[in-house]
Amino acid sequence: MIVKGKRRKVAWGITGSGEKIMETVEIMEKMKKKYRKIYDIRVFISKAGDQVLKYYNLSNTLETIFDKTWTEINANAPFLAGQIQLGSYEFLLVAPATSNTVAKISLRIADTLLTNAAIMGQKTSTPIYIMPTDFREGSVITQLPNGKDLELKITHEDAEHVEKLSKMPNTFVFEHPNEIPSIFEKHSGN
Repeated sequence: MIVKGKRRKVAWGITGSGEKIMETVEIMEKMKKKYRKIYDIRVFISKAGDQVLKYYNLSNTLETIFDKTWTEINANAPFLAGQIQLGSYEFLLVAPATSNTVAKISLRIADTLLTNAAIMGQKTSTPIYIMPTDFREGSVITQLPNGKDLELKITHEDAEHVEKLSKMPNTFVFEHPNEIPSIFEKHSGN
């Protein structure tokens, strides 16, 4: 429901992947600027995500750009799943999402802040957008914080979890951070 004059909340979850994290942060900063009158973007960081953000020197950047950031204490703290259940958020965006997070959601394991929130969102018809880092089987090249390239091999099993996730209700998977603007546009009411 769109309430005139009131910004709608969006939950952005960050898991422990360095893959595409820099590009995702850049795009989310653009989304905050472009939609500042429509959306209140709140950042929820997994325990592993907190480590990765520090490794990539992005922790302070996020805290400077976004007014509200929380780091996971446990699966219910902060109580994002409860807020999702009550319909407090327009949508949940998990980007980037590790293969661990994707597998847990596809197997219905709600033992982390973001898996718990995503599964609750599926149950309550809240749109869930997930950008898996291990999208398809094969090799990918990722860039480390020091600028060096690292080749990663994505397994068949990881790709199967992505496929399973893409078939779940109210759940939309996408591959690249450059797809994020269309998600915001879709929900903006424009």
